[in-house]
Amino acid sequence: MNYLSTRGAGAGERHTFSEILLGGLAKDGGLYLPADYPRVTPDELTRWRTLPYADLAFEILSKFCDDIPADDLRALTRKTYTAATYCNVRDDESAAQITPLKTLGVEDGAPLSLLELSNGPTLAFKDMAMQLIGNLFEYALAKHGETLNILGATSGDTGSAAEYAMRGKKGIRVFMLSPHNKMSAFQTAQMYSLQDPNIFNLAVQGVFDDAQDIVKAVSNDHAFKAKYKIGTVNSINWARVVAQVVYYFKGYFAATKSNAERVSFTVPSGNFGNVCAGHIARMMGLPIEKLVVATNENDVLDEFFRTGIYRVRKAAETYHTSSPSMDISKASNFERFVYDLLGRDPARVLQLFRDVEEKGGFDLAASGDFARVREFGFVSGSSSHDTRVDTIRDVFQRYDTMIDTHTADGVKVAREHLQPGIPMIVLETAQPIKFGETIREALLREPERPAAFSGLESLPQRFEVVPADAQRVKDFIVANTGE
Repeated sequence: MNYLSTRGAGAGERHTFSEILLGGLAKDGGLYLPADYPRVTPDELTRWRTLPYADLAFEILSKFCDDIPADDLRALTRKTYTAATYCNVRDDESAAQITPLKTLGVEDGAPLSLLELSNGPTLAFKDMAMQLIGNLFEYALAKHGETLNILGATSGDTGSAAEYAMRGKKGIRVFMLSPHNKMSAFQTAQMYSLQDPNIFNLAVQGVFDDAQDIVKAVSNDHAFKAKYKIGTVNSINWARVVAQVVYYFKGYFAATKSNAERVSFTVPSGNFGNVCAGHIARMMGLPIEKLVVATNENDVLDEFFRTGIYRVRKAAETYHTSSPSMDISKASNFERFVYDLLGRDPARVLQLFRDVEEKGGFDLAASGDFARVREFGFVSGSSSHDTRVDTIRDVFQRYDTMIDTHTADGVKVAREHLQPGIPMIVLETAQPIKFGETIREALLREPERPAAFSGLESLPQRFEVVPADAQRVKDFIVANTGE
């Protein structure tokens, strides 16, 4: 399996999975994608239907990674996806499933379910990929006797998932940027309370997009990146995206009895990484009817899928909402989908994303390309604080199920796209405890708190506030690498 950049620099240049594993952006500023998507046969779908999660992950990852020995890759997936790791909030039986499917009920003739992805160490779906990334990184670094300085940006859950996956890992340091005072108290405490010497938290004076821009600026300084061995675990990292493909297959198998059936998925979306994995699963041949993109008030993606206009918001126009992990106006993984939408034309992709930087966006409304959005199965919708609260309350009253704010955005938008007889699976994103203020507003009660997280917010916190300045972040990295 070979990989290429969405922007096409070095035409004909190809990379292996291991070569791009530790990095993020390609040298030309593009994102890596397989030269061709592997296809899944009907016989494979049938054989995979009953596999445990770890073995399903091995089968799917094997199609994208042919330069890690099969026995090693299988050992890594089995080390990662264990009931012991995914038992924070579920009973033993559910934990063993890793991503159990919870059917809420039938609405408008369609089964409506939640694919539970938040059973991991940080109570967010990001653990599903990040735990594997931690093991892959450690494996690759040990094999070559190397070290890595991970630089990432988070609007909430990515940071804690990365830090918990990398804490104590040999040869790895983590420098995580987050928007100062823009995360929930629980999310902040999860990250800032870590005292591991290889974990560094930087609170950026700005919004998430400022932090993300710093990561991209550092990644584009190729000399600095090489000298200080900078890698990334943000959703632009290909290994993270492909690891998320697995649970689309698992959810499909749980919701159907035969490969003749189709399902739809609704995905709360900010950086487009999670739903991009669904797009890849569909391109591989998984029978997906619709991929429903659910946004909050920061509705850049919803606007595009409705109108064909991709219009990045300025920092002052980015709302601070009660589903803060989606408070993003520049979706980092969107370029991967646009590359496929445009028939894999790197020159056009390069021009469009230059327009994003120089003009704030682009317009495909008048071109035939936008019409192809429906061919790829995409539809969308948005939520607001009021509809979010109403949905949390309704799901709790109707189904005795407590959901977090982002999952509520997903349920709200999913209900707008139900089709009789086609299961609708909403990807659960996090546990309600991470967003206690809104849960209390909606339900007039405290969210459920796993025992392992008792008193989290009262723990000492270690972080440093920095301006939204890439050079200041570089200086911090230099001062703390010991090199």
